[in-house]
Formats: sequence, structure tokens, C-alpha cells
Amino acid sequence: MSFNVFKNTVLLFLLIMISCGSKSKTEYERQKTEDGRQKMRVENSKFGANDLKLKANKLNTENCQLNTILVGANQTEKYLQLLNGKRIGIVVNQTSVIFNDGRQKTEDGRRKTDDRSFTHLVDSLISLKVDVKKVFAPEHGFRGTADAGEKVKDGIDTKTGLPIISLYGKNRKPTTEHLKNIDIMIFDIQDVGARFYTYISSLHYVMEACAELNIPLLILDRPNPNAHYVDGPILEPEHQSFVGMHPVPVVHGMTIGEYAKMINGESWLENGIKCEITVIPVENYVHNTFYSLLIKPSPNLPSDRAINLYPSLCFFEGTNVSIGRGTDKQFQVYGSPFIADVDINYCFTPQPNKGAKYPKHQGIECCGFDLSDGERLYEINLSYLLKMYSFALDKDKFFNNFFTKLAGTKKLQQQIEQGLTEAEIKATWQKGLKRFIKIREKYLIYN
Repeated sequence: MSFNVFKNTVLLFLLIMISCGSKSKTEYERQKTEDGRQKMRVENSKFGANDLKLKANKLNTENCQLNTILVGANQTEKYLQLLNGKRIGIVVNQTSVIFNDGRQKTEDGRRKTDDRSFTHLVDSLISLKVDVKKVFAPEHGFRGTADAGEKVKDGIDTKTGLPIISLYGKNRKPTTEHLKNIDIMIFDIQDVGARFYTYISSLHYVMEACAELNIPLLILDRPNPNAHYVDGPILEPEHQSFVGMHPVPVVHGMTIGEYAKMINGESWLENGIKCEITVIPVENYVHNTFYSLLIKPSPNLPSDRAINLYPSLCFFEGTNVSIGRGTDKQFQVYGSPFIADVDINYCFTPQPNKGAKYPKHQGIECCGFDLSDGERLYEINLSYLLKMYSFALDKDKFFNNFFTKLAGTKKLQQQIEQGLTEAEIKATWQKGLKRFIKIREKYLIYN
């Protein structure tokens, strides 16, 4: 027996050493040495080869994370030759940067930020004598300071003098005039992997405009911080909007590059046209790799915790419950002034702040729950929504019309009103999720 334990332990370490691209989860049981380096705990128990592979795979993605994750933008040697002699249009925001040392980390593995940690992609390309002609900006604007839903106007970038064309104002799709004298477009934006996060809707319209004018699109890919699971109701076509354009679940588990391949492959562009795309993949990354964002992807997602909770809490945007806009814990707390007198000991009062000029329930105390300290979610958590509905004083006023757009279906509201449990609701998603996951496999880059 002791020989078998020794043999299996050796096999475990060999599996870890030879692979760095597994598709299993990154979470694993580990302990730290005094100097903070990772140390494995190997249990002295009998386990088979399949168990060994599983344990090794769980470690592999974390070990990959210790290597430098190189986003597409950082790999200039792979795409600069595609830009030589070309007139460039570029879809970017505040997240579109080249990290100066690949990936900045603090002692605990978290990213740290200062102005020397990165250079904006536009500034880098201009310094390399690339002929950037126009900047296209999605929701929240080129600098990422506009409120959610706030219209963004065209303008001029004061630093470079380049024209900025808003894709979240009068136009959601670049016009023929916008793309006049453009030879190639670049798309480089940090997404968070939720259907109602509008950057993938902007991607759709950029692809469509490029396809119509035979302009190639270069996508500089970035990790999806919520790519470690797939969950939620599938959007129904009759509820299509800018916060949900495609028949995908709320959490799709794909990067921007993978999602663009799906848009093409599933013929979702107008009349089934195809966009010529080139994706520069992320290096040293798989879907289950934990990735901490250095720069806020939008004003009200200030932390890794907020980004992880976003797919679960965003449903509240279609209700009379606040998700903390107007506080310093956006998408980490939720509460309402319209709930019954229940045993709740957490309250907050939204006030105007950066990214929330007119927050829901401004100046009114909202009572609910603080989720800012908790375990990482691996699925959509409906308990928050069900709990607040059960507490609502007037259930007829709990939902608003935006809820169905976010859910992509009327069924979710109906199921909550009918008193279904979380398990019962999620059971109705499974058939659609299985079908989507099968389709999704065709377009994955990070297996």
C-alpha cells in the first residue's frame, strides 16, 4: 500500500509539471509557507489515477496564473505587422492598455495600479507611428466616467487630438461616414462576461458595420473574470435589446474573442453576413484562471467582488431595490426602503458620486444586505432576489419593465411571483443551457 501511495504521489507531481492549459477549476486546497510561496498538501490516502488528474488539473490553472498573463494588446509582435501602412479605427475605453511589465502584482497576488503600470493602447500605437485615425467609444465613454445608460457625445481627445465617435449616443453602430478612409478596425475592451454588459452589443454592431464595408476587424483579447461558469436563462428573441442581443444565457463563459467567433459562426449579423476577424489570444490563460482586474471596467464595478456578484445582482436594476449605486460598495450591497420590518441590521443611503449622478433612492435609507466579504460565486445566486421579493411591502410595485429585458424572458418574473424556489427556477434553465454549451464549444479558444 505504501508503494502505491508513493507511486500516485509521483504521478500527481508529474501531471502538474507537464501541463499548463487545463480546463478545470483553479480553486484547490493549499497552504502557505512563511514566505508566502505556494505549497501543496498531498493527502496520504489511497486514490486512483482519475482523482490524481483532477487534483493536478485544479492546480494547473492556478500555476498558469503565477506565470505572466499576457493580454492580446501586450503582444505587439503579433499584430503590428497587420497595421503597417494602414489607416486605423479603434474601439477602446479606459481598460484598453498595455501593461508595462505584463502583469503587476502585490505580495498577495493581487494587482496594484499606478500611472506607471500601463500605457493606453492608443498612446502606444501612436508612439509606434501607427496611423490611428479615429477612436470609437462604447457605453461609459473613452475614459470610462459616464453613468450607466448615460448618453455619450462625440468629441476630441485632448491628449492626442483624435476624433472620438460615441457608440452609445446618437449611434450604436458606426456609420459608413464614420468608417470612411479606415482600412482596419481594432477592438480592445475588457468585458465581464454577462449578457447585459453592453460591450458585447457594441462588438456586434462594430462587426456588422465592418462586414458591410469589407473592413477587417482585429480583436485584442482579454480574460473574462466570469468565465469560470455558464448560467442563467437563455434570451428569447422577442426580448432582444441593447442589454441582450443574442440567444445566450446571462453568464456565457466566453472572452470577447470567443464571443466574436460565435457571432460570426451563428450568423447573428444582419442577413447572416460575416466579419473578417483576427483574434490575438491571451497567453497563459484558461477559463478557470482567476483574473483580478487592474482597471475598473465601468464606474460601478470597483472590485473583483463586485464583478463576481454583478451577474446575480444586476437583476435588481429591474426592481425597486438598490444595488449600491451612490455608495462605495456598488454591486456588493443591496437594499430598499420598501421592505417589511424584518431582522436586518445593514442599511445605506445612496448619494450622488462618480458614476452615479442620480442614484436610485437618492438620500433615502435602504435596508438590506452587505455581500462585500464572501466566497466567490460559481453560479448565479437567485436567493438575493427571492429574499427581497418576499420582504417587499407592495409586491405589485417590486418589478419594473426593465426586469424582463435583463432576464431576457418574462418567465423569471412570473416564476418569482408564483413562489417557485431557486432550485425549481434553475431546473427550467437546464435544457437551454445544455444546448448553448454544446454550441459554445465550437468557438472556444481557451480549452
